[in-house]
Order: sequence, then C-alpha cells, then structure tokens
Amino acid sequence: MSLSRLHVAALASALVAVALIAPATTQAAGTTVSLGTASGIGKVLVTGKGVTLYLFEKDKKGGGKSTCAGSCAKFWPPLITKGKPVARGGVKSSLLGTIKRSDGTSQATYAGWPLYTYTGDSRPGQANGTGLTAFGGTWFPLHSTGKKAG
Repeated sequence: MSLSRLHVAALASALVAVALIAPATTQAAGTTVSLGTASGIGKVLVTGKGVTLYLFEKDKKGGGKSTCAGSCAKFWPPLITKGKPVARGGVKSSLLGTIKRSDGTSQATYAGWPLYTYTGDSRPGQANGTGLTAFGGTWFPLHSTGKKAG
C-alpha cells in the first residue's frame, strides 16, 4: 500500500500538531507531595518517588523566596513543579503552594517553606540531611503539620 503525497503531508501535519500540544499538557502536571517514613524520624513529607523533603531554616517561612541557589541548590535540589503541586496520602493540599525562583522556575512550598531534596539521600526512607548546617542555615524534614521534624 502506497501513500499519496497528500496523505503523507496530512500525516506529517497531524504529527507536528501533536508534538506542539504535548509539551503544554505535560507542563500542566504538578509535582506530587505525600507522606512517607524516614528512618529514625517517622512520617515526613516525601516526593512522589518517596524521597525525603526538607525545609531550610535560612529561608523565612512564608517569605516568598528561596535563599538556596548555585552550589547550595546542587547539594539541596529545590522541588521544582510545572503546575500546582498535588497532595497525596495525608498531605494537606491547603498547605501546598509555589514560589518563583530567581531562574524563573516554580518551586513547591509547604506551610510557607520552600521544599528541597538532599543529594546525600540515595533512596526512599533516608533523611541524612536532618539537622545538617550548611549554606548558612540548618535543614530539617517536615511533618504534615508544616513543622520541622528531627
């Protein structure tokens, strides 16, 4: 079966249209935040993959900005979201929000705290960053109440 040039052109146009629409759909999805268990701490906020989420005390709660950028953000990656964060399993959606980072990306927040992961946590259930002082402040996981854990 051979396709005419008209059919090939129509198929190519349809594929281009799908490619142009797909990124907008993907970007609308928000990052998932749920409750998980961190070794020695108990129930804390985690990413959709179960990685512990942290607050940075140098950030002012409800201050509307992150103070962790550059090398800080390499060790403590901000939880970036492409839409409104999604609450799952015991997380209060009313406490989830976002802030704009200096690079223009949106970072998820909880109870006014910008959220971060830690590169020293290699698998779900770890909270190796608990109580560490680095980059001018101390880092803690968060309970579902929005208070620091650990």
